[in-house]
Amino acid sequence: MLASIRAGNITVEGYSLGGVYTTIGVPELGVLFDIGLGLRRFVGIDHLFISHAHADHIGGMVAWLGLRGLHGRPRAKLYCHAGIVDSLREMLTAATILQRYDLGVDFVPMEHGDVVPVRADLMARAFRTFHSVPSLGFELFRSVEKLKPEYLSLPGEEIGRRKREGEPLFERIERSELCYATDTLSKVLRDTPRLLETRVLVMECTFLDARKARSESRAGCHIHLDDLVEEAHEFRNEHVVLMHSSQIYSPEEYRTILANKSPDALAPLVRPFVPNTRHWPL
Repeated sequence: MLASIRAGNITVEGYSLGGVYTTIGVPELGVLFDIGLGLRRFVGIDHLFISHAHADHIGGMVAWLGLRGLHGRPRAKLYCHAGIVDSLREMLTAATILQRYDLGVDFVPMEHGDVVPVRADLMARAFRTFHSVPSLGFELFRSVEKLKPEYLSLPGEEIGRRKREGEPLFERIERSELCYATDTLSKVLRDTPRLLETRVLVMECTFLDARKARSESRAGCHIHLDDLVEEAHEFRNEHVVLMHSSQIYSPEEYRTILANKSPDALAPLVRPFVPNTRHWPL
């Protein structure tokens, strides 16, 4: 059973179990984050964002690309850290030789701060994450026109008249829809404050309690729930989807511990990204 969360007008679905697999799709935005499992459900998504190249985040890529070939899909676009493009290309070249079918993708190399179009109404910005290998997080946002504050009180007819006359009534603003940050230290929240403002924050929270000390969690470049508790009053998101659970927790434990330990400022926002089962399905 997939984990599936409705966060406002988007769906976040897939699997995420730290060290085993992470594959998260957002169908409404047409994007896939990481590909630890090559799920047939996501064959129709053409935009793949890779946070880093550990096996639990890229291990399903060949299977997913093979499935896309069977379904006649176009070449996928793969957004990732510029430093891993050559290695991923070599991996897919070898897989193509073995498969005897083109498993190539169109790479979109990115560095911290880079902005690229995903589609006409959606942009992606890369931001720095803090892991043991080259890694990135990603923000998806829209550029929209908004009436300037000084004109908000005008009646519609007056706004229309002034617009026809060419008066600059509107300004362009960025509307952050979703940020994705995994396998990172919690200082990513201070390094990229937009994470605390985006509508939907999809973020790792690998460890939850004393079974893994915060020092051990940090040594592995992972986030502990206690890290987020310290920042609880800073979150201004509509939804905070916590994922990448350690294997030491069952889905049931993950939900329960989050519910019991999340402070009042954070609890209404938190959505545990685990399947609605007692045990992990795979």
